[in-house]
Amino acid sequence: MSDPVHDDDHAARMKALDDKIAALKGGDEKRPHQDEHYSQAQMAWRMVIELVAGLGIGFGIGYGLDAAFGTSPFLMVIFIFFGLAAGVKTMMRSAEEMQRDQLAKQADDATTAPMAGETKED
Repeated sequence: MSDPVHDDDHAARMKALDDKIAALKGGDEKRPHQDEHYSQAQMAWRMVIELVAGLGIGFGIGYGLDAAFGTSPFLMVIFIFFGLAAGVKTMMRSAEEMQRDQLAKQADDATTAPMAGETKED
């Protein structure tokens, strides 16, 4: 059988711990900036990976064709340049997408923000 005094003490300690955790979670005001920084870092890594993937795919295709046809690294060099071009094109497309998202967010923020001189009572 459980001891009612012990259960009340345990419940009070758990409530106090929950209150401390809620207070610590509520005081973190820097979270949005950290999320934005993480998002920018994530997009930068995405662009790097796109470039490296283009180079890698170009290298693989060129190397495979050179091995199949018995040519010198002629096709490998050409396909590395094709892969570089494809990677740069993909990176530029990602940069345009990020810019569109940023402009849309700024436009949305501008339309929802109160105009200069307005108060909440207006």
